[in-house]
Amino acid sequence: MNRRLTLAASVSGAVTVALDGTVLTVAQPTLQRDLDATFAEVQWTSTGYLIAVAALLVFAGRLGDRYGHHRLFALGMLGFGAASAGIGLASGVGWVIGLRVVQGVFGALLQPATLGMLRAAYPPDRLRLPIAVRTSAIGVAAAAGPLVGGALVGWMGWRAVFFLHVVPTLVFGALALVVRQPKRPASRAALDLPGALLLAVTLACLVHTLVSGWSAASALGLVVAAFLVRHERRAASPLVPPDLLRSAAVGSALGVLVVASAALSGTLFVATYVLQDDLGLDPFQSALRSLPLAVLMVAAAPVSAVLLRRAGARRTTVAAMAVLALGILILSRAASGTLFLCAGFALIGAGFGTVMVAATHVVVRQAALASAGVAGGLQQTAMNVGPTVGVAVVIPLTGFGTGVPLVVLGVVVAAGAVVGLALSVRCATSGVNRARRGGRIRIPTRP
Repeated sequence: MNRRLTLAASVSGAVTVALDGTVLTVAQPTLQRDLDATFAEVQWTSTGYLIAVAALLVFAGRLGDRYGHHRLFALGMLGFGAASAGIGLASGVGWVIGLRVVQGVFGALLQPATLGMLRAAYPPDRLRLPIAVRTSAIGVAAAAGPLVGGALVGWMGWRAVFFLHVVPTLVFGALALVVRQPKRPASRAALDLPGALLLAVTLACLVHTLVSGWSAASALGLVVAAFLVRHERRAASPLVPPDLLRSAAVGSALGVLVVASAALSGTLFVATYVLQDDLGLDPFQSALRSLPLAVLMVAAAPVSAVLLRRAGARRTTVAAMAVLALGILILSRAASGTLFLCAGFALIGAGFGTVMVAATHVVVRQAALASAGVAGGLQQTAMNVGPTVGVAVVIPLTGFGTGVPLVVLGVVVAAGAVVGLALSVRCATSGVNRARRGGRIRIPTRP
């Protein structure tokens, strides 16, 4: 598959997942009325999906390393589309919840593949622009999702938001199957099935705890996590390669992604109440006030590719985290007027868009070609767990007013910028370069 088609497929997969989350939020009230469902049942249409995705992302990345990212991408897209069609035809909320879990399984298969395909198609020093394009597309999807979802629900009902995914997923899934793919070195490591199972249970319990609070599942997660650490230390072929675990750059980038995505989701959660309850704006007026966030996020992605080349990952990430923190702190003064609102949202969009490109670039480039899928799975896990953490953190703080949780999030992001200081570590050599030269070749990166 040529690079342009690979990039188009990667973008389509990322946009599909981004649209799915945003349009579903708009459709949930109508879905609840039409299916006579309880609020808890409607919440499980999102929670079930999140648990399935979070539990399987890393193992799905390993499957892509072993059997080919294009194959996993095709399977994920086709399955995602079929599950979407099934949800659109569902007769009851039980079917919707069950099929959303199935959709989450296939979503987990395609998400790491969207990054793994880019790592396999592009040399390490040319990954910045493809990742920036992918990030811009996600920003457009996130901005357009509520508008598209609202129009579809108002015109055709909640089922239309699921039928929306069917055609593009089937088209790109079929293309990934029929287009001839270049030969690539596959991972020879055995599949760590016990490690995959232990990690899946740990992450599923973590997400369940963040969404529903402390329960028996939380205690189970702690026990299983202890077994996971013990198993991975002794496994001959651990699920996550040791070079990734030992990489300070990868660990720093993943930490930055968790903090930034948690801050963004927590801020948007609080901002909804600020705009509609504190300022008395209707949903459309609220959307207009927050539009600078989406615009600057889209614009920041290509700019961040230039910053990465000129300033390096460390300086770019630390500066972007500072901008993100400043935007959140300004938004805490939203009652001061429209100018503060727009400025805060603009800085948040610019900061988050840059962080996402820079940290993702580090994770994907740092990984050897044979571990690109696992790296993509780790990145996607951070991006899925982070928002759940953010909302879980701000909910108890809202009792002190809307300003307090925003100040706390801003301070956390500012502290998280320190984590970005580890991004000066040089990237590991790609598997392709090792194969070509028969030795270790350093790819210089700027601190």
